[in-house]
Amino acid sequence: MNPPKKKIARLSAQITLAACAAFMLAWQAHAEANRVTFPKLEDLVHYTTVRRGNVTEHISTTREAIEAIQKGQPVPNGTHFVLADHRDEKIYRYFVMEKGPGWGADFEERRRTGDWQFQWYWPDRKINLQENTARCMSCHSSQKDRDYLFTARRLPEFRGKPVE
Repeated sequence: MNPPKKKIARLSAQITLAACAAFMLAWQAHAEANRVTFPKLEDLVHYTTVRRGNVTEHISTTREAIEAIQKGQPVPNGTHFVLADHRDEKIYRYFVMEKGPGWGADFEERRRTGDWQFQWYWPDRKINLQENTARCMSCHSSQKDRDYLFTARRLPEFRGKPVE
């Protein structure tokens, strides 16, 4: 191979490696590791529904979490909250919050939402790697006085039928 072609081949390889490295860094920024698991939906209780235009959100959690909040107690570790996001009456994705002992320590203090962690899932229950869970933490941090739950005020009203 003559010297100009070697230079071009070397430069091309360097550009390709740099692009791959940039892609991996960007991918890791969205696919942040956490401990959230997808729960058995049949074990959860649908306690509220939120409607916004063509979006309907059915929110469920454990009976133990509902009872704890109704008694003024903290939500127990191991609790899942699931928002089933429907668009035009079809499931679009799931948003899952899960609480675990000491889980807040997995993140810098400025990002913590108590011991809650968050994950987005597609309808097939595979993790949605395009969602940035740091946004979830940022938004839910505004609900610190309600254990980071936007729908905490609806739980005391729940009597077996979803609150709207």
